[in-house]
Amino acid sequence: QDFNHLRALCLSQGLLFEDATFPAHVSSIGPNLLPEDKLRRIQWKRPTELQRNPYLIMDGVSRFDIMQGEIGDCWMLAALGSVTLQKQFLENVLPKDQGFQDDYAGIFHFRFWQYGDWVDVVIDDRLPFLNGRYLSVHPRTSNEFWPSLLEKAYAKLRGSYQNLHGGYLSDALVDLTGGVQVQFSLKDPPPDLEEILKAADKSKCLMGCSTSGQLRRNIELRNGIVQGHAYTVTAVAKIRYRNGWKHLIRIWNPWGHGEWKGPWSDDSPQWDHVEPKFREALFRNKADGEFW
Repeated sequence: QDFNHLRALCLSQGLLFEDATFPAHVSSIGPNLLPEDKLRRIQWKRPTELQRNPYLIMDGVSRFDIMQGEIGDCWMLAALGSVTLQKQFLENVLPKDQGFQDDYAGIFHFRFWQYGDWVDVVIDDRLPFLNGRYLSVHPRTSNEFWPSLLEKAYAKLRGSYQNLHGGYLSDALVDLTGGVQVQFSLKDPPPDLEEILKAADKSKCLMGCSTSGQLRRNIELRNGIVQGHAYTVTAVAKIRYRNGWKHLIRIWNPWGHGEWKGPWSDDSPQWDHVEPKFREALFRNKADGEFW
């Protein structure tokens, strides 16, 4: 589908685009994502029906715009959160020639790396809702829609929203960057893992991590970590602590909330023993899903 041709056609006819290849229909959700009675209740709404003044992007793109919905696509959203840290990658995925302000015709497009090429995926902007709530990822700011529309384009690429329910963070990182991925098992980590992370961070690699767990079950442990869940690594640091040094890793949960409760977490006493300049540079006590 040619985005510019289709948009021009809709504008000339005064119509909002309806994508016949990924329709506002149960087939685009997938038969097994929800029980049948819930599937029947799904409604599709355009951002212009939800908000008087919708935007594709407000005040730039950030991981904190993302809050995972009902679909278990943390693996894709954790990768997306990572990509927001490197704006040059984001521009490949999120073309700038679109929005709700100029030439709006209910049509958007996004790019993903598939088998050695950037593939342009065109969608309409009808989003699935169940009982008035987003089925898909929802934005932290109610009138910003890039996360929901990008997720819809990825669901189309994969065949349905159901096909986003469970997957590998490494696959999504490749689809969003065209890069090469490397994995480390934390059961048997390389002895210089901290140095590898530091070097990766310095050379602006994208990083994520995940916990093992049974598919389709997000069990939150008492320590705040979720089993069977994917996270974004957003920073690494080495700081002076008491008489030695500590390696710290900062991690973000694509739920947009739900944080580690142990040492170095937002409420932990360790921060009281850190030099003020490090504490000021690194410590943020906010319920935003990000923690050291």
